[in-house]
Amino acid sequence: MTVSTEIGYTTPDAIHVRGRDLARDILGKLDFVDMLCVLNWGREPEPREKAMLNLCLVTAADHGLTPSAMSARLTWSGAPESLQGAVAAGLLGAGDRLLGTAEKAARLYAEHAAALEDACSDEQLAASARALVQACRAQSRGVPGVGHPIHVNGDPRVPVLASVSRENGYYGRHWRLAVAVAEALGQALGRPMPLNAAGATGAIIADMGLDPAFARGLALVGRTAGLVAHVLEERRAPIGGALWDLALAQDPRNVLPQRSRG
Repeated sequence: MTVSTEIGYTTPDAIHVRGRDLARDILGKLDFVDMLCVLNWGREPEPREKAMLNLCLVTAADHGLTPSAMSARLTWSGAPESLQGAVAAGLLGAGDRLLGTAEKAARLYAEHAAALEDACSDEQLAASARALVQACRAQSRGVPGVGHPIHVNGDPRVPVLASVSRENGYYGRHWRLAVAVAEALGQALGRPMPLNAAGATGAIIADMGLDPAFARGLALVGRTAGLVAHVLEERRAPIGGALWDLALAQDPRNVLPQRSRG
């Protein structure tokens, strides 16, 4: 039986990635986003593709004390010898509600915009948006990419994401559908439900014609940088213990003065 991969292979004298010699053809010549594209697509990105991927990676890098950041900090508190374990703990929570939402949004946008042209009318988009919202609500599912528990008046990242998408020619029918979905859900609920960064990222991935799973992959790669920063800060200025105490304090049965480290 032969086992192989098209991504790369190693010999005693060289490392090959997508047919290129790592030492001779890649190191010192390609940056990380270039390498990400070579690994996934077998080619270097066009300038506008690179701009959009950088945008998505930076957008996902950090959002404060999110569940992923707290998971990483608390895991490091219990296993300070394991930076990788703490970062992995933060990434394991990248599901359909957090970080992975962009994949769900991209998939839905691609599905509901499949029959639409880029130059479709606003009425066609509105109808598709209503159908998407109705389908989600009929199945008692949330509409991904819309609303935010903190940015209740609008996600400040979205206008920038839209602007850069326009500058690079990636503001197409999926972006327009994402905006229409937010409007349709707001109308259905009777209150504003603005598009969030996950929805905008999903629209970008769909308008770039990429696999929706790539949206989640970019979120994981981007957030890894933020989680490393959180763990290294936890080493210098720990707050994991305070987070633990805060959680314990919610139950009056707990006694806090001498917190166990066991």
